Parts: sequence; C-alpha cells; structure tokens
Amino acid sequence: MPIALELLAPAGNAEIGIAAIDHGADAVYIGAPKFSARAQAGSTADDIARLIRHANFWRAKVYVALNTILTDNELSEALIIIRKIHDLGADGLIIQDTGLLELDLPPIPLIASTQMHNDTPEKVRFLEAVGFQRVILARELSLEEIEDIRRHTQNIELEAFVHGALCVSYSGQCYMSQAIANRSGNRGLCA
Repeated sequence: MPIALELLAPAGNAEIGIAAIDHGADAVYIGAPKFSARAQAGSTADDIARLIRHANFWRAKVYVALNTILTDNELSEALIIIRKIHDLGADGLIIQDTGLLELDLPPIPLIASTQMHNDTPEKVRFLEAVGFQRVILARELSLEEIEDIRRHTQNIELEAFVHGALCVSYSGQCYMSQAIANRSGNRGLCA
C-alpha cells in the first residue's frame, strides 16, 4: 500500500505559513505563543488562528510546536496554551517534554519533536505505545536507519527532514549553546 507523502514547511509566522501553503505546502508548523524551540518567533494565538483559517480553506494542515523542556512551574501555563491551540483547530501538537503526557490534555494528535532525538526503532515504538501519532526523526539519520525504524514500527507516522539545521550537533542532545552562551536550545534559545 503506498504511503501518502506530506510536504511540510516551517512557518516562522503566519505570513510565512500562508506563503508556504499558497506555494504548495500540504502542511506547515508554527511555534506556540510560548515554549517553542523557536522562542524568537513569538507567534500569537491570533497569528495561529489566521494561519489555520487559511490552511483550512486550502485543505492544508497546521501543526503547532510547543517543543521545549518545561519546568514544573510552567506546566499549568503550557496546558492553557495547549487547550487554546486545540480550540483554534490545530491539526497536531509537536512536543519535546513527555511530562506533558501527565496532564489532562485535550484530544489533539501528539507529535514527538525531533528535539527528543528519535533515532532508534525502540524509542519510536515506545513513543507509539504512549500515544504519539507521529514522530519527527532525528535529523542525523541515514535513509537506511529510517528504513530500519519503519520496518520495526506499526502505524506511527514518520517525519524526516529533507533539509534540517545547519548545526553539527545532535537534535535535542546538544548542550554547547548552554555551555558557551548560557542559552539552551532545549529552551528555545540556541546560540
């Protein structure tokens, strides 16, 4: 059975997302108003709502990234944001912090961020078992490694970067930025 491909583009803001959809993207992802690995983007709920309306018209999808590591004190605020994202009609929520699974999340499809460094069949099977619909694979994987993950998983969707970060470090496993600039990529502030 053929697997449907989805051309997914990043949307630093609503305008970029709209342009991507207008030029053929099947889906876009945009950062949540807070707790996104692209902290500098700072999309508002109104931006996300506008992008979702445009996407719905063209039958495209919008995924929202809330993909940083959170502190215990941030969980209640993150839950409010997630509920808002769900109410706006987002097609999925990209997360890194599995602590969010302990919260009373709305029924929004969960996507495991590349920041989780999803690089083995065992990890992907685990994420599928705990309720993730899709896994964004680590950028560093070869085609052979991706094929191996596919062979050892069931129904979970796999997402792979055609072009990823220009950084030489490992997705979600890099602490260089924190060490040299006191800015953590796991908090959306990679230097």
